[in-house]
Amino acid sequence: MNRITRRTSLRTVLLGAAASVAAPGIARAAEKVSIRLKWLPQGQFAGYYVAKAKGYYEANGLDVTINPGGPNLNSEALVAAGSDTFGVGGGSDSILFARAKNLPLVSLAMMFQGSATVFVSRKSSGIVEPKDFKGKKVGTWFTGAQYLTFAMMAKAGLSPSDATIVPQPATNTPFINGELDVLTTVNYNTLIALERTIPAAELNYIYPEKYGLSTFKDPLITSEKVISDKPATVQNFMNASMKGWRYAVMNKAETVDILLKAGGPALERKHQEAMMDVIASLVLAGAGKAKGVGYTDKAAIMKEQDALLELKALTEKVDIEKAFNTSFWDAVPKADKEVA
Repeated sequence: MNRITRRTSLRTVLLGAAASVAAPGIARAAEKVSIRLKWLPQGQFAGYYVAKAKGYYEANGLDVTINPGGPNLNSEALVAAGSDTFGVGGGSDSILFARAKNLPLVSLAMMFQGSATVFVSRKSSGIVEPKDFKGKKVGTWFTGAQYLTFAMMAKAGLSPSDATIVPQPATNTPFINGELDVLTTVNYNTLIALERTIPAAELNYIYPEKYGLSTFKDPLITSEKVISDKPATVQNFMNASMKGWRYAVMNKAETVDILLKAGGPALERKHQEAMMDVIASLVLAGAGKAKGVGYTDKAAIMKEQDALLELKALTEKVDIEKAFNTSFWDAVPKADKEVA
């Protein structure tokens, strides 16, 4: 190699090194992360879509991909395996069951301050309480709702094998067609749709709360590895997501516009408006309004765990502090999570 070639090579190396160091005023590339929903795009996940549409993730240095869920996708398993950075879990109960199975999942925030689940049967079936599930065909979602179904049956002295428990699709069609005796619904979505087809007067409603099985829903989850390796990323995601949720429940009309753009023609405005009314009430229920969106009531979750242990639905005690890490939520600015 001659002297000119050496000088040219050295200059190329130096220029490359200089280019790799961001100059003042030049923004670094946003970090790519993902969040796995537990269902298809809809008002249930409004805060994340709002945070993306309003640029809150981008302002926190994140390039966020929102991955839809579905009946055959388990967000908790995907997050635990590292396929997704963050996810929307089934509920406080599903986190307890996951930790008992040694899945390294951690709940960062609890978006719904109460259970939205309602079990429904036809009045003509005679199924009016959990003990009546015996020998029946019960539909549920294996995205976390199955744990509440099992606990309801345990409360009545039944095991899962005492009924035929099958996964539900994204619609109420199997129940409407008489293929299911019991349908698991949520009051912000599938119950609204069901009552448009079958009059409420023809339905029985079985509420878990009546049997002491209230549970918190839709935790924002990640893995122990992500928390250990990228705590700044977790904090940035939390800051943007809580700000997105706060904006969503305070600006429901604009939020529906954002959801319709994200979900496409499959979403109906009237249904999403009805959903957002219920979603906002769930986010701000209990301590949600006083403490802020995403608040986690650890004392209540401890009582929930005791009830599940007593029913033998949960076989071992879980370390609540490890399973529900609220330190990142605590660090979110109050103005971005508290609702006046």
